[in-house]
Amino acid sequence: MVVKNLKTKYRMTSLKKILLSVACLMTGLTAGAQTAIGNMNALSDTHAIYRLQTSARYLLLPVEEKEENARVRVIKGHTVVKEFNCRLALDKKDYMVPVDLKDLQGEPLLLDITFSGNRRSTGNINDFAVWKLLKTTDTFDASNRERFRPAYHHTPVYGWMNDPNGMFYKDGVWHLYFQYNPYGSTWENMTWGHSTSRDLIHWQYEGEAIEPDALGTIFSGSSVVDHNNTAGFGAGAIVAMYTSAGANQTQSLAYSTDGGKTFQKYSGNPIITSSLPDFRDPHMFWSEEYGRWYLILAAGQEMQIYSSANLKQWKYESSFGHEYGNHGGVWECPDLFKLPVKNATSAGQDKWVLLCNINPGGPFGGSATQYFTGHFDGHRFVCDTKPEVTKWMDYGKDHYAAVSFDNAPDGRRVALAWMSNWQYANQVPTTQYRSANAVPRDLGLFEYKGDTYLSSTPSKELLTLRGKKGKALTSACELVVDFRHSATVTLSNARGEQLVLTYDADRQTLSMDRTKSGDVQFSEAFPCVTTAPTLGKLGQLRVFIDKCSVEAIDAEGKVAITNLVFPSEPYTKVTLKGKARCAVYNLK
Repeated sequence: MVVKNLKTKYRMTSLKKILLSVACLMTGLTAGAQTAIGNMNALSDTHAIYRLQTSARYLLLPVEEKEENARVRVIKGHTVVKEFNCRLALDKKDYMVPVDLKDLQGEPLLLDITFSGNRRSTGNINDFAVWKLLKTTDTFDASNRERFRPAYHHTPVYGWMNDPNGMFYKDGVWHLYFQYNPYGSTWENMTWGHSTSRDLIHWQYEGEAIEPDALGTIFSGSSVVDHNNTAGFGAGAIVAMYTSAGANQTQSLAYSTDGGKTFQKYSGNPIITSSLPDFRDPHMFWSEEYGRWYLILAAGQEMQIYSSANLKQWKYESSFGHEYGNHGGVWECPDLFKLPVKNATSAGQDKWVLLCNINPGGPFGGSATQYFTGHFDGHRFVCDTKPEVTKWMDYGKDHYAAVSFDNAPDGRRVALAWMSNWQYANQVPTTQYRSANAVPRDLGLFEYKGDTYLSSTPSKELLTLRGKKGKALTSACELVVDFRHSATVTLSNARGEQLVLTYDADRQTLSMDRTKSGDVQFSEAFPCVTTAPTLGKLGQLRVFIDKCSVEAIDAEGKVAITNLVFPSEPYTKVTLKGKARCAVYNLK
């Protein structure tokens, strides 16, 4: 669900105040916003300083997405206290983003701003719109202004989001960190944002958890619950490892002693280094069987495995990936875990799963998640399929960076993915925010024709969303289709836009056609038909429809297709052709 925000609610009594509030909601301002009191001095065609002193909590920056990034340094005294890139408005603003001035209120500050353009292309620096549009305020109104914002998928309140990071469960709370840009809705300024949930559906935004530092911006990583104080930060401390993305990519630690709310960075950072240009996304896990911590991280087009007794000193064990699976792009965001095999030929058999996200190289272009099954002996992972075999976790265009939660209850292995594709993620038709997570899925293993496959079933928490059955679709609902044989399911609206699901029982395939689903013009890579093998007969298909997405998932988890859609108005009609029946569940 959309994350909640902590904005102050105002009671307006006059028509003037009401009209002002409406205008503020359209731009991301608050009714109490004031023009920033400052003094700008141009130093060159592309360089300016802006002196500011305010008691307000936030400085609001105007963003114009078509512009190039400007480099902003916030200086207190002679020290840079914040540094980031932002597409500052030169002609007009598209929206506003806040710079949190906590602990800087009332202090004389200097904004040192360097623009990317020059006078020939952007005009005179003194005339840039940003100087007139800067605002200060004690609150930032992040009320939803996007018609495509999902109703029950996690999204950032504002700004850009990509990979899920550092996910763990503790004391009844699911913690989700994510790659985050607080200063615009395109990729930049990688920071760990933080949201929490008690049911995997309703999320509360908790702020920025780990921010960039002298070692670089904060790329993807993982968190673990250190129950036995192996790292020395305290029993039950949360230990996070992330990639510091500076001139080179290195691995760093941070720890939390307040349940994941705030983190302290480890003084010994970086803890793992390499000369490889792509060396990132560490995923840690504890093995009860081998009594050690393990770490798998992406290194070019292979995965490296390390071991440790204390989460600080790591020993290289082995690598996996040479000639295995798809190598059409960079390997990223790995995960490694053990699961029991359902209907295994040998009772009680367990196997290991290695998740490997790749970009590009997906089955229909761009980003996707492949996986390998096999065995891990505490030193090496050995795949049990032929090197040329590629298995995909999801056959849609918009299911990437899938990783699992640490410490999930009841032995569950729960995964979340980023619901977008690097081919067009920066261009999708939203601006207040960009990107959502796919619905949570519980992972398992099953056998089919002598091979082992990963299953992903909708997490049980999604059942709590089901309300009364209906016949008409809504902008956010679940459609359940029971197939007896081949059939076509069409979702459509009054404008003739449609998304078509086709199950071919003879060929054992399921396809999703979004070529006429709505707005498909923002990227030539967006209109497509994606097709998945069903690995046997398809019985019941659960279709999760939200305002900008359709996820078709076999109830047994054998097949999944996740695709974004941007219809000009919601789909309201479902049409069946063939041997199938369906039910629509409205949200409670």
